[in-house]
Amino acid sequence: MHEEYREVRPWRMIERRNSRKIHVGSVPVGGDAPISVQSMTNTPTPDVDATIRQVKALEEAGADIVRISCPDEDSTAAFKTIAKSVSVPLVADIHFHYKRGIEAAEAGAACLRINPGNIGSMDRVKEVVQAAKDHGCAIRIGVNAGSLERHLLEKYGEPCPDAMVESALDHARILEDLDFCEYKISVKASDVFLTVAAYQALAEATDAPLHLGVTEAGGARIGSVKSAIGLGNLLWAGIGDTIRVSLSADPVEEIKVGFDILKSLGLRSRGVNIISCPSCARQGFDVIKTVETLEQRLSHIHEPISLSIIGCVVNGPGEAMFTDLGFTGGGKGSGKMYVSGKPDHNVSNEEMVDHIVELVEAHAEQMRAAKDAAE
Repeated sequence: MHEEYREVRPWRMIERRNSRKIHVGSVPVGGDAPISVQSMTNTPTPDVDATIRQVKALEEAGADIVRISCPDEDSTAAFKTIAKSVSVPLVADIHFHYKRGIEAAEAGAACLRINPGNIGSMDRVKEVVQAAKDHGCAIRIGVNAGSLERHLLEKYGEPCPDAMVESALDHARILEDLDFCEYKISVKASDVFLTVAAYQALAEATDAPLHLGVTEAGGARIGSVKSAIGLGNLLWAGIGDTIRVSLSADPVEEIKVGFDILKSLGLRSRGVNIISCPSCARQGFDVIKTVETLEQRLSHIHEPISLSIIGCVVNGPGEAMFTDLGFTGGGKGSGKMYVSGKPDHNVSNEEMVDHIVELVEAHAEQMRAAKDAAE
């Protein structure tokens, strides 16, 4: 009942922009494909073991795509081993040097992050594009406000949405003139207003899939806030086909925040979505500590499960009505457990966390079994 209630409410609906679909390895991007979440390694790429460990950690966290910087020949040489050791599609981050793009395509990159207008003569561009065609690589055109071409800065006087969009479309035109359409575009800035305005204008100018991000957003806290505001505004408007939350933090946190943004908008569901109160003097248990513990102990669950943890009976029953599982604090050291929106049984505060974990794990197992049976 509660899931049906959610699905039919028109104010929850986001009508996504109609972009064309490309593929980054096995991951579709654009069209009706789910909005993919990606991050980037920060280990030295030639350190193969460390980079593989980080890619696998990102994959375990749910990353659909992982980007790896390839600034030199040692990096593209290592890229080949890394690509063979992981299952998630890899994007090779290339700047300026066209040979690195060719080497990365040959080494197994699913996508090249490269601006064709910045790598030299048209002959060099043709070589990179041909390598991408030969090896099934997509290309991401990545425009940043901090590295716009000089002629555009002279024309517009400063980084602005028009300059960023013009840069993106100039690069896209080069690829299309070479009969290459497997590309996506990003127009990132550290300023949220500039980022949103640039993407809004770009979305009207092309049907290419768009990679969203507020670049150099900052540390974990402020970067998450800025990204939620910028990406959230765009996603709410139906703009965006793949996202990266840029944080000066463990890259795994980027994946977590990215999924949290998508979950908040009902665009992706992965893992346990805990709905909890900020707590007050009415709480029948330590809400903050309980939620922190549950977040840690349920981080291994990939199935989309909603869980309400509410301190008292003022809002607890109402919130539990619309979650898969719920716990509402009561008196005398115990509270009420809700299952599928209905009051089910009482649990003591001491046993609450272990009991909830068991219920969530059992519910996840049921979901996996149902999915396997359907397939």
